[in-house]
Amino acid sequence: MTARIIDGKAFSAKVRAEVATGVAALKASHGITPGLAVVLVGEDPASQVYVRNKGKQTVEAGMASFEHKRDTSITEDELLALIDELNADPAVHGILCQLPLPTHIDEARVINAITPEKDVDGFHISNVGRIATGQDAMVPCTPLGCLMMLRDHHGSLSGMNAVVVGRSNIVGKPMAQLLLRDSCTVTIAHSRTTNLAEVCREADILVAAVGRPEMIPGDWVKPGATVIDVGINRLDNPPGSEKPTRLVGDVHFESAAAVAGAITPVPGGVGPMTIACLLANTLVSCCRANGADAPSGLTA
Repeated sequence: MTARIIDGKAFSAKVRAEVATGVAALKASHGITPGLAVVLVGEDPASQVYVRNKGKQTVEAGMASFEHKRDTSITEDELLALIDELNADPAVHGILCQLPLPTHIDEARVINAITPEKDVDGFHISNVGRIATGQDAMVPCTPLGCLMMLRDHHGSLSGMNAVVVGRSNIVGKPMAQLLLRDSCTVTIAHSRTTNLAEVCREADILVAAVGRPEMIPGDWVKPGATVIDVGINRLDNPPGSEKPTRLVGDVHFESAAAVAGAITPVPGGVGPMTIACLLANTLVSCCRANGADAPSGLTA
């Protein structure tokens, strides 16, 4: 069996196009432009690249992009004051504070200072609770992207056995909640799960989000299963290779692709969906704030 490759680059382009269409419709009907504010503290190179990409794609979708860069010397109170300003700004419909923050700042306090309706990362405790209780919420971008790709591939997920390997607040836990909402039978596993291989082999849908490079081999995958690999790990290449490092997922791609029915690659799978879903969340937030209908395909 050779798995169908779920192309995250192509799917994310489709989502961004749908967002752009929704933005244009909102401008025409309500005269409103959705706005996304990104707060970056410090000079971390990876975060700078990520924030730059977010800003570029925000503008390409027809939205307003607001970047707030601050030095690592900023105090927690100063950062919270900036969040308060953005909460009160009617031109801002989504607020994202790029993590990690400097160690002297309480990340949880900053995240929970963002108005839940503008929390397009979906990390606010109120949004976590709303997801768990089946209410409208801002959904974390990476799990939302995974769900969109699964729905696109399968249609209905009802009755399927889903195993989520990973229990983080960012991916594992919200992913499990979203799969439950789509009527899957869900198991949350992790690196300490007894008989993890056997648990994985029961999955019709296997989501790997444990943060360990190539931890899940092909013989842990049920024949025909759909594998969503959220992991992004950088490994050194052998001496003499064209590139010094390579990106791999939490799943051993070659062996899993020989068994699975469908699989996301790394890179080019889940990764591109994260920014696309951030834009989708910003549009949804703007629609909700102005009594407009959000495009149904962009929500959980």
